[in-house]
Amino acid sequence: MYTDKTMTCRDCSQSFVFTTGEQEFFASRGFTNEPSRCPECRAQRKQSQNAGGYGGGYSGGYDRPQREMFSAVCAQCGKDCQVPFQPRTDRPVYCSDCFAVQRGNSNSYSGGGGNRY
Repeated sequence: MYTDKTMTCRDCSQSFVFTTGEQEFFASRGFTNEPSRCPECRAQRKQSQNAGGYGGGYSGGYDRPQREMFSAVCAQCGKDCQVPFQPRTDRPVYCSDCFAVQRGNSNSYSGGGGNRY
């Protein structure tokens, strides 16, 4: 039903692939618009939006600390990526694209939250 789509990022003008797994995820969440930014620019934009604390006009004095990111190499595609946890050598680490595919294909995991390692 879905096929990978090569798209151009509106911020950096680089090509990126909107994978079938991502398209299925978007559809499952009811999103009707395709992403217009590459994963790196989306992450950078999200981080810059979160830099000022919580959104929505709340100014209760709470600033969320900057999340420490760690460099890793995706176990599936070999791409360099950043992850919010210290990678371990005994568990695979996936980039966001491959993680979405892994999560979509793995029905045996019954825990809550995401587990990228």
